[in-house]
Amino acid sequence: MNTLERRVLINCNIHDAWEFINKPQNLNKITPPQMEFKILSDIPEEMYDGLMIDYRVKVPRFGYLDWTSEIKHVRSHRSFVDEQRVGPYNMWYHFHSIKEMGDQVEFFDQVHYRMPFGVFGKLAHALFVKRDLRNIFDYREESLKRYFEG
Repeated sequence: MNTLERRVLINCNIHDAWEFINKPQNLNKITPPQMEFKILSDIPEEMYDGLMIDYRVKVPRFGYLDWTSEIKHVRSHRSFVDEQRVGPYNMWYHFHSIKEMGDQVEFFDQVHYRMPFGVFGKLAHALFVKRDLRNIFDYREESLKRYFEG
């Protein structure tokens, strides 16, 4: 099992932070363009427990992959989980939370994931997957700062 954690403080209020992360279509705004992220399913204005989202993403070295996530454990203005149902990992459980920290909001991501393909998956993780995921979350951090702070 692998874990990735990321915390970032953003100059915004909790209401605006929730309004942003509560809209599935905003994932487009924080995904690196080279991943050619595309939502395939009809999505509502706001997420809810049990929402299934189908999308296609271009993964470096692997090409285009379909991914289905289920939105779970939605706690308004606090947190939610997206859990992979179909996709490239044996397991992907992504906890998102926001918390007021003075006049800023802390965006926290914690991803637990398991690579497929046994020893070959472990090797791929060591050689490039771990770095690629860090780069994706670096891009998310920069995108959130640009969106909220200009």
